Amino acid sequence: MATFISNSPAETEAIARQIAEDLAAGSVLALKGELGSGKTLFTQGLVAGLKNDAAVTSPTFTIVHEYQGGRLPVYHFDLFRLENREAAVRLGLEDYFFSDGVSVIEWADRFPDLIPEQARWISFEIKSERQRIITLCHHDHENSGA
Repeated sequence: MATFISNSPAETEAIARQIAEDLAAGSVLALKGELGSGKTLFTQGLVAGLKNDAAVTSPTFTIVHEYQGGRLPVYHFDLFRLENREAAVRLGLEDYFFSDGVSVIEWADRFPDLIPEQARWISFEIKSERQRIITLCHHDHENSGA
């Protein structure tokens, strides 16, 4: 487990860029944290760290955004608005998880049983208006907060 303290949006993006260096095809990042805790900002830094200049936005209403190009494609999911497990299953998540890119799932703790065991769980905690605590856990399926 590794913990980072971010004191600004730029620091959150820098942490994500650093993590991006170690990612390979088939990597799955399961993000959890309340609204406004930095999950999408982190994903912006991750995509940039993979040498992709795509404009990253939250896929809250579209459920998934695909960012092609760069070192690896990124499949960015947001499970916040999904009503139930069946709706999540219909997305065909496994097709993305075991493909040629990196899967980033916001609100992964809504359906933790759908997240692969090898996923890296990353939690975001708001400490103040600008400060966030970002904690990386490997294989934290059982303690995903669900």
